[in-house]
Amino acid sequence: VQLQASGGGLVQAGGSLRLSCETSGLTFSSYIMGWFRQAPGKEREFVASITRGSSTSYGDSVKGRFTISRDNARNTVYLQMNSLKPEDTAVYYCAADPVYGSFDLGPTSVDYWGKGTLVTVSS
Repeated sequence: VQLQASGGGLVQAGGSLRLSCETSGLTFSSYIMGWFRQAPGKEREFVASITRGSSTSYGDSVKGRFTISRDNARNTVYLQMNSLKPEDTAVYYCAADPVYGSFDLGPTSVDYWGKGTLVTVSS
């Protein structure tokens, strides 16, 4: 299983970025997909997840600003990030798990991870 995240970069506060995570080696449509992030010196934090049926869930700090989506034909999950703030600065990790609810239990309950992409928001 491989998850390849891309789309990170440097953006000014108030700006937008779109992250992508292309997967291989798994039956993408059968997996719950999601994103976590980790800022320097902090624990890995849940950002968003999307189920097989495209139901979504978001962390409190990103609700109303971030949108997760998936394209089963392209085996890809996206994270549209708007109204970015300096506190959104982190390495963003794409993740996958076949079990419903796994993302709610925290990062140790999620099976597959990408290598991460760095998002830096300047003030």
